Amino acid sequence: MKPMTMKIAFLKTRLLLPVLVAVASLAATAHAAAPGITGPAFNLTAQPAYLTQPDGQAIYSWGYGCTTAPTGFAPSMPNQTCNTMQVPGPTLIVTEGQTVTVNLVNQLPTAAGNTSILFPGFQVTGHGVAPNATSPCAIAPQGLLTTEAKPGCTVQYTFIASTPGTRSYYSGTQGDLQIEMGLYGAIIVIPATTRAACTGGLHAANLVAESTWGEKDFRLASSAYDNDKTCYDREYLFQFSEMDPRVHSQALAQVTAKAGCTAAAAGCSLEVPTEPYHPAYFMINGRSMPDDMDPNYASEYPHQPYNGNPHLHPGEEVLLRIIGQGRWQHPFHEHANHVRILARDGNLILSATDATQLAGPALFTTTTTPGQAMDGIFYYTGRGLNWDMYGHTGTSNDPLAKLTCTPDANGYNTADPTALNFWEWCADHNKPLQIAPNGDVGAGGPVTLPDPNILTNGAWYGGSPYLGPNAPQRATGCMPGNALQTNSPNCGGTGSTPPSGTIANSPSGEAGFAFMWHSHNEREITTNNAFPGGMMMMMLVDSREYPIDESN
Repeated sequence: MKPMTMKIAFLKTRLLLPVLVAVASLAATAHAAAPGITGPAFNLTAQPAYLTQPDGQAIYSWGYGCTTAPTGFAPSMPNQTCNTMQVPGPTLIVTEGQTVTVNLVNQLPTAAGNTSILFPGFQVTGHGVAPNATSPCAIAPQGLLTTEAKPGCTVQYTFIASTPGTRSYYSGTQGDLQIEMGLYGAIIVIPATTRAACTGGLHAANLVAESTWGEKDFRLASSAYDNDKTCYDREYLFQFSEMDPRVHSQALAQVTAKAGCTAAAAGCSLEVPTEPYHPAYFMINGRSMPDDMDPNYASEYPHQPYNGNPHLHPGEEVLLRIIGQGRWQHPFHEHANHVRILARDGNLILSATDATQLAGPALFTTTTTPGQAMDGIFYYTGRGLNWDMYGHTGTSNDPLAKLTCTPDANGYNTADPTALNFWEWCADHNKPLQIAPNGDVGAGGPVTLPDPNILTNGAWYGGSPYLGPNAPQRATGCMPGNALQTNSPNCGGTGSTPPSGTIANSPSGEAGFAFMWHSHNEREITTNNAFPGGMMMMMLVDSREYPIDESN
């Protein structure tokens, strides 16, 4: 597979609005998936460490991590690790029907007091774990919400993973402080059986298409739930949270001042005010943009292993697992299409009149609610662009420009999954974006492109209107050896549309669509009040011959 590099430029497109809101971005490429550790037995710890931010700050935080090497990782990735503290905590991956045990060791500073884990949606039992009955850790105190671990002690939680879906887990002790400090994570329950509907038809064809171009299958399962309508082809997990650095700095100051105090003794506790609340860092999977586009398990983020950088090919149904882990709601907007919600907190949304039908809404913005998880399906096909997004015109001598498009019952080219234009919307096949690279719509195209001599940023403006290698050149008839080369006004200097073959990905022959996915709260796309940053990432639509490698 070819490595992919994304170029740094944060430009909202004016070329393709409203269809494409594209940003060409720079940073080493990485993909997201839903990485985690597999059970059903987990040994976790709660510990302090520092989280890095794009502005160079290191924020004192608490997080869950692994005390021993986990049973395994899924999906398998290079450099995968589970440190003794990370934010979010390790994603726990189990199978429906399994009995899950989680041992939690409290290794927070003594002054922080007890800690715990809540597993909403499951019937949990908890008890202390100690070498003998006379140990101070033998009896775990019952807090307001769950069994707690005293400083230096272990508590064990047991429950049955009764139903599939995505859920959150988080501290049930002094939640206003401990969750703010980073004690939260995700648990994914995958279905125990494989749905026949998910192994045939277009889902099977998408797997053939992936393997044709050397891709691997990084899904945790073929369906999100025990329902034929929850099949998917690719998946990503996004956990949204925010941090008020003043809370963290006060916690550090008090922990430092009370170092060495005796647990439960008078004065050996924290009194950190959590109101008024003024967060300055807004994170997806524990990182802010552009850090969230670096690889999973990147060494520069030892306590923030998970990234957020989705990719897809046209026609793939992408499962989005979304969790609100902070104190605020975060209105996250996925450009290019709506998200069809399947479930909330592991509960399928079914029709009130027909229990076999899903009834979740199609959301323009997936607003996260604190503590709530949702699963939804996103896809992009290019339908309705009104031009051929593969750069086919039917006039070039390039064989790729002469690909056929045979519509299925829904109008898509799906008969041959090995075809470069698998899932092309055939109604737009061979339609030029414009006959000339700039000028009036009436001169030959559905879109008026800006004059490259007026609207440029070096070689950049807003991304590419095409998918595939050399598609801009093919679309304008500027391929070497083409008879139009010397006659076409399109080849008067730039030789492509847009100028200099502007692309969203590399290598240089690759072109794709880049959509900015971001919070609709303007403050949340900043890092410590500096734009761009915060809850922002890129979703890249890649042509089929460009492999998406989610192992990084």
